[in-house]
Amino acid sequence: MPELFQIFQSAPLAFVGACAVLGTMVGSFLNVVIHRLPKMMELGWQQQCAELCDAADTGGARELPRGSGPHDSGGEPALAPTYNLIVPRSACPHCNHAISAWENIPIVSYLLLRGKCKGCGAAISPRYPIIEATSGILCGFAAWHFGFGLAAAGALLLIWALLALTAIDFDTQLLPDDITLPLLWAGLLFNLSGTFTNLHGAVLGAVFGYLALWGVFWLFKLATGKEGMGYGDFKLLAALGAWLGWQMLPLIIILSSLVGAVVGVSLIVASRHGRNIPIPFGPYLAGGGLIALFWGTALTQNYLRLLAAP
Repeated sequence: MPELFQIFQSAPLAFVGACAVLGTMVGSFLNVVIHRLPKMMELGWQQQCAELCDAADTGGARELPRGSGPHDSGGEPALAPTYNLIVPRSACPHCNHAISAWENIPIVSYLLLRGKCKGCGAAISPRYPIIEATSGILCGFAAWHFGFGLAAAGALLLIWALLALTAIDFDTQLLPDDITLPLLWAGLLFNLSGTFTNLHGAVLGAVFGYLALWGVFWLFKLATGKEGMGYGDFKLLAALGAWLGWQMLPLIIILSSLVGAVVGVSLIVASRHGRNIPIPFGPYLAGGGLIALFWGTALTQNYLRLLAAP
């Protein structure tokens, strides 16, 4: 391993290539996270509801007789099939064809299969190679931008989390705590040594990031009686503040708001999105966070120069 580190330090292109390949491989796993994590959350909610209903039916104390309620014939609780990020094995949703190792090579397998399932010929969503390619490109760029070191490792983790959150929010309008909260703590840990900002700036970034959108949420709710965004957006901006510091928050908010407004208006004008249908804000926060990660300091400095110019 030390020899490998020396190669990456002495040969930057090798490090960039390795990170790009790693990015595509992790991107393949991100597709699993994007597809399964919302379903895992839904199953968890259903289980909690069933337990609450069961407790209410029994008065919270009386035990159900054997063979009654959500039990099997032996009186024991029926066990649901295991469903997580590892089990069951990946399979075609149309014909249940088990995906073999050679069918799961990032990008390559999609091209060899011509975007179709080997078992039934059903079309495979182009999202899979898009996520893999995007992850590979962003990871390779992060390796080139930061060079070999802790900053590059942190950038890879941030990229992977933001990609997963973006796709999940597009699909379900959810930003899972299982990703946003560990992301926040990871940002604080990386900045213990001042990787992207000092610890003081990271802590303030987490606090101000949460409070900024929390304040907007309540102002909008008091003015209109409606909720303009979800709590996951607060947590995501808090996580970005923990990674990049409070100084980057205005830039992230401005960039995400501009892009979100342009996209939202374009969808409405094109009649592809009703005015009353909510638009997920998480993807735009993620995009603003990535821009701030790579070019935030330069953009902020240029903006301050413009303000200071006579």
